[in-house]
Amino acid sequence: MGAIFRREIKSYFSSPVGYVCVAAIAAIYGFFYYQVMLAGSSAYVSSVYSSVYLFSMMIIPVITMKSMAEDMKNKTDQALLTAPVGVTSIVMGKFLAAFCVFIIASTVGLIPAAVLEFFANPPWGIIFGNYIATLLYGGAMISIGVFISSLTVSQVIAAVATFLVSIGLMYLDSFAANVQNSVISSVIGFISFTSKYDVFTSGIFSVSSCVFFVSVMAAFVFLTARRLESRRWN
Repeated sequence: MGAIFRREIKSYFSSPVGYVCVAAIAAIYGFFYYQVMLAGSSAYVSSVYSSVYLFSMMIIPVITMKSMAEDMKNKTDQALLTAPVGVTSIVMGKFLAAFCVFIIASTVGLIPAAVLEFFANPPWGIIFGNYIATLLYGGAMISIGVFISSLTVSQVIAAVATFLVSIGLMYLDSFAANVQNSVISSVIGFISFTSKYDVFTSGIFSVSSCVFFVSVMAAFVFLTARRLESRRWN
């Protein structure tokens, strides 16, 4: 798994993809924190994260689109599948590499919060709570994106499909509100990413939401591994 992780991280930063994604997310954080500075109140810090995650979901498909699709297109996946390493290790290496890029970008996004310390007293409890929530939400979406990337050889299709899924998840709550059947509405509410993320932006650390996002990551890593396993046998 370590070798796969190092290979993938190197591929992200030996091309513009890693740098562009990190720079884009950092710039978005900088813009919204600048709005907080203009407002003159650190009470608006939560709104930074509730806004940034919308843009982050547009960038995550760019991070994940190459994870599996590129190897399948270039036929380099054959070397991986015939190597003496488990498919779960392959998937975990690729997932962790993509997740690491997102973690770097989100961590760089804390720099404007540190700058805000010179002008006000930012609520670091809320900031770190939102930071953790962003990583959890992003990790769950990355696991979904890696799975989608394993279904196609086209990076463009993988990116578009992941983007559409992320948009669909954002609007699940609105859809649930218009469903008359209480059972269906409850099920939709249970799988809603946004409602579980919003708990953190309200300044509440939710263990159940953490467990939910980690479970989503584990589930899609497992599904991607099974997808690779089927390719190995074929």
